[in-house]
Amino acid sequence: MTGSETSPSFRLAYVPGVTPTKWVRIWNERLPDVPLTLVGVPAAEAFDLLRGSGADAGFVRLPVDRTDLSAIPLYTETTVVVIPKDHLVASAEEVSTGDLADEIVLHPLDDVLGWETLPGKPAFERPESTADAIELVAAGIGVLVVPQSLARLHHRKDLTYRPVTDAPESRIALSWPEEKTTDLVEEFIGIVRGRTVNSTRGRPPTPPQPKQRKRPDASGGGKGKNPAARAGGKSGGKSGGGKQTGKNPRGGSAAPKAAKRGKPRGRP
Repeated sequence: MTGSETSPSFRLAYVPGVTPTKWVRIWNERLPDVPLTLVGVPAAEAFDLLRGSGADAGFVRLPVDRTDLSAIPLYTETTVVVIPKDHLVASAEEVSTGDLADEIVLHPLDDVLGWETLPGKPAFERPESTADAIELVAAGIGVLVVPQSLARLHHRKDLTYRPVTDAPESRIALSWPEEKTTDLVEEFIGIVRGRTVNSTRGRPPTPPQPKQRKRPDASGGGKGKNPAARAGGKSGGKSGGGKQTGKNPRGGSAAPKAAKRGKPRGRP
């Protein structure tokens, strides 16, 4: 790891459909002095961008050539079919590729699903991009099968989508050039993996601060009083140098009083 390298900023690439907002927010909270720059890139060009130092790391779609790139798989997307809202398929909760057998399924040149066999009937020509294919779906030319994130990215009020249960799936990963695994790249990997700010794999943890012991109150107030002071402060008695009450511990008088003797009676 080239940990000694320092970059004035961190460049993060992302392919269409990926929303890096959450990770960017955490980065800005933890490293406010290192600005993060987002670089949008088509899926087919993402790897060349990373190899050409156009970005420090990027969210890409698998597979990744591990010869010179590292990658951490993150999540798998649901595959959906985009259709007009009044289409027959819109009445179902989910469909299979067999349900699309009679449909013209558009296959744009920037397709990311990697079909072995495209379902349905082929269109006369392939659209240049997913955005162009969406326009053709809205015009009633055909339907489009894409990852759900792309269906949301190109959302239109007149279109909807349904999951396709047996279609290929697209997986999103974080990738970066293996020979350029800098400290900032490691920092971003930690954020994506959910490490806390004090994680041992991230920044050095903050050492625990020793607890401060309370000093006795020199004024004698509160809990700092000594036993003698507490005893002398009670309202029911006085210190040893005071006047005695004259009562014994059992609650009686100190000594029994002598009985009075009357005058002797005179003898007859």
